[in-house]
Amino acid sequence: MEGKFRGFEVSTSDGVALVLMNEPDRLNGTTQPMKRDMTEVFTQLQMDDDVRVVVITGSGRAFCAGDDMSGRRRDWGDAQRLVPSLPPGHRDPIGTYEGLRTMSQSLNLSLRALDKPTIAAVNGLAIQTGLSLALCCDFRIASSDARLGSATLRFGLLPDEGGHYLVVQLIGLAKAMDFFMRKRILTAGEALELGLVHEVVEPEALMARSLELAAELAAGPQVAMRMLKRALYNAAELSAAHAFDDIAARTAVTDHHPDVAEGVAAFRERRPPRFS
Repeated sequence: MEGKFRGFEVSTSDGVALVLMNEPDRLNGTTQPMKRDMTEVFTQLQMDDDVRVVVITGSGRAFCAGDDMSGRRRDWGDAQRLVPSLPPGHRDPIGTYEGLRTMSQSLNLSLRALDKPTIAAVNGLAIQTGLSLALCCDFRIASSDARLGSATLRFGLLPDEGGHYLVVQLIGLAKAMDFFMRKRILTAGEALELGLVHEVVEPEALMARSLELAAELAAGPQVAMRMLKRALYNAAELSAAHAFDDIAARTAVTDHHPDVAEGVAAFRERRPPRFS
């Protein structure tokens, strides 16, 4: 799943897929065609057995500064069009509801649904939709130049793409209330302290560190890692009894996978494991 698409491009190497938002002059602002194509790409990457880890980043001074509200027409040039455009929606209350569910929220849900580890390399501004894209990833490494926020109330709007849920999950209700109601735009250091990112590095080290983490994850036991990822997300929402049952059912699969025999053999032989 490689090539240039509407608003981004995809390349793969050694089991790692890199999704690069490539419209720096527009701060990588999202549009309906971009969201539709990106949703399809995440679906394709989920089903591609050669892809083990997905890394998402932006070009220029933004990761993604939210929806493109300029209204300017796009010239997509030779970019591939994976799916057809839809009616714009937002003309009435029902259209707004349908548009959010079908496009903005579907994009975030498709990224969140990936069983494979995902990494956001947050190179700059990550606002509104951009913030949600980053928070949908399992790991977030931020450049020290990055700025993260929602700030939708500055326009009288809501974090309608689902970002409110992700922020509450990561930092709790009280801190999320302060974050959204006060329209805060955080520095990378503040985001790290609050718990919205895992690491902060210098700008020139961002991609090297992100790809280093991607290589580490790509070398791991993929079946067990994907089972564990889903179990962890489930555990955040299930009761204790249901979470215990969920991990038991997954263990019934992973305990009998060849990776377990390899992991045990590698430990006994004091060598790095070679997982399938």
